[in-house]
Amino acid sequence: MKTSLFLALMMTFGLSAQKTLQLETNQKSPKASLSKLSWLAGHWKGEAFGGITEEMWSPPMGGSMMFVFKLVNEGAVTFYEAGHIQQVDGTLILQLKHFHGNLKGWETKDETIDFKLVKIEEDRAYFEGFTLEKTNANEIKMYVLIGDEKKKEEVTFIYERVGTMVSSMN
Repeated sequence: MKTSLFLALMMTFGLSAQKTLQLETNQKSPKASLSKLSWLAGHWKGEAFGGITEEMWSPPMGGSMMFVFKLVNEGAVTFYEAGHIQQVDGTLILQLKHFHGNLKGWETKDETIDFKLVKIEEDRAYFEGFTLEKTNANEIKMYVLIGDEKKKEEVTFIYERVGTMVSSMN
C-alpha cells in the first residue's frame, strides 16, 4: 500500500512539470530560426491568476518577435510584461521584463529574465522553464515555471486568438 501511494505521488509530481524543459549541463541551444514561430504572431486572450490575460506578438522582423502581456484583475492592471524572442548566434532566446500596473519595473534597468532555447518542433518551442505550444490555429498554450529556487510551480496559460498582427514589411 505504501509503495503504491509513493509511486502515485511520484508520478503526480513528475507530471506537474512535464511540459517545460531545461538544458543539460554544458548543453548548448540548438540552431533555430524565428520563422518556425510565425504561428505565434497575433492578438491572444485568456484567463489566469483570477483575471483576464492578453498577449500580442508581432511577426518575425529584424531578427526578433516582440510581445506584450497584460493581466487585469477586478478592472485594473495587475502587471505587464514586455519582451521578445530574438535570433542570436543561430539560435533563439526569449527575454522579458516585468512592470507593475503603473509601469514601474520589477527588474533593474539592465536586467532581463532570459529563457534559452532547449528544442524546437513544428508546433512547440521549449525554452528553459517556458514552453510555447500551438494547439490549433486559434489556440495556444504556454507553460511557465514560476517561483524561486526553493519551489517552482508549472503554470498553464491558455489563449484564444482575438486577431492577427500582419507585418507591413517583408
